[in-house]
Amino acid sequence: MKRYIATFYAHFGAIRFERELRAKGLHGTVMPVPRNLSSSCGTCVEFESEQTDFHDPHGEIEQIVRVSDNGYECVYRAEDS
Repeated sequence: MKRYIATFYAHFGAIRFERELRAKGLHGTVMPVPRNLSSSCGTCVEFESEQTDFHDPHGEIEQIVRVSDNGYECVYRAEDS
């Protein structure tokens, strides 16, 4: 499993995302955004997944990064409207 961090535009999005992970049998941790990542709301969800193709049906995710020994690699970024 690879480790990821998702950042959000609002705290509600982080809470909903964590609940949806739990409903799929995955574990997510709601926590403050690491200093090296920026976020609109300051709350993120760290999670592990085998999935590599992410989408956002609710329009709440700002970005998803893969955590590696070398730092962060962006794997999903919201489209600017």
